Amino acid sequence: MKKTLLALASCASLFHTVAQAQTADFDPRAWKKDVYGKPTQVLVLGSPHLSAYGDKLNRANLSSLLDRLAQFKPQIITIEALSGEQCEFVRTNALTHPDVFKDYCWDPAPAQKAIGLGLQEALIEIQSTLKTWSQQPSTTPSPAERRRLIAVFLAANDRASALVQWLRLDASERKASDGIAESMLKFLNRESPISNENFEVAAVLAARLGLERVYATDDHTADDITDRAGPKYGEALQDMWSKIRIPEKKESQALEAKLDTAQGVLNLYRFYNDPAKVRAFIKADFGGGIRHATPELYGRQYVAWWETRNLRMVANIRSAFANQPGARVLSVVGSSHKPYFDAYLNMMHEVQLVDSAKLLK
Repeated sequence: MKKTLLALASCASLFHTVAQAQTADFDPRAWKKDVYGKPTQVLVLGSPHLSAYGDKLNRANLSSLLDRLAQFKPQIITIEALSGEQCEFVRTNALTHPDVFKDYCWDPAPAQKAIGLGLQEALIEIQSTLKTWSQQPSTTPSPAERRRLIAVFLAANDRASALVQWLRLDASERKASDGIAESMLKFLNRESPISNENFEVAAVLAARLGLERVYATDDHTADDITDRAGPKYGEALQDMWSKIRIPEKKESQALEAKLDTAQGVLNLYRFYNDPAKVRAFIKADFGGGIRHATPELYGRQYVAWWETRNLRMVANIRSAFANQPGARVLSVVGSSHKPYFDAYLNMMHEVQLVDSAKLLK
């Protein structure tokens, strides 16, 4: 009996200790001072989606923005795009992730056929090639080697990185050979008048700085949350959005009407990286979601989707710089992601956030 009582007392003591440990505050930020070596500097650039401006945006007017970003000298650049691996995942799991491939991915089959590589083979060759190049920093890859890597990136469904390599070629060497399909020239030469920040900002900057690639870190696997939400989910969101009033919206629209100069484009990016301006949009949209009243709590399901997506995207960014502690990292992403990215990244032990608003002043 005495042994039993002692055992129970021991268990109670252990439970009390565990309970205390669980209630004790744990803040990963408190460890930043203990990190050995340089912190990893991360700058999150909030961007409008440039495709929304159609042919009204002259790409030459991105020059001032690119100049400011180049001052940061990022060694790793991440973008809001699905990786080839996730595109393959959602393609093969279309029943549980309907429309994701169609909405966010390209079909890599023509590029894979042109070079005779599947996705996994392409990913392995990319890794091997870049490792070899990094071990021979004094040797410049030949045009044929770069064209081969372009073709492999295309087969891996990584068009932004393919564009980085294309831009690093002399103009005279930009041709369909060494596995590059003729059908890809329109994309590589950016013949479409529709711009995209992944290409016109991230890829152009990466090539300018001598980087070999960018990293696709978007994630749409969380879309199954909205798919399961119910038939009235979309209707509820439309009702919620119809009630949103954002005074800052008029200011953004006025700036969007002045994209005919480099200064005008820079001013627009300053707006979308102003914490107060962006938080106003977030408060109205996702703040509205957590307050929106329906029996099914559709607004909260909407916020759950958004938070899950951002957490997974930030995890992908963390993975992108995991093997380069102390690097300078630029993350180019839609502006509504930025406050979440900043908050989540700042929780990481070794990350030091860089103020994008200050850089763009």
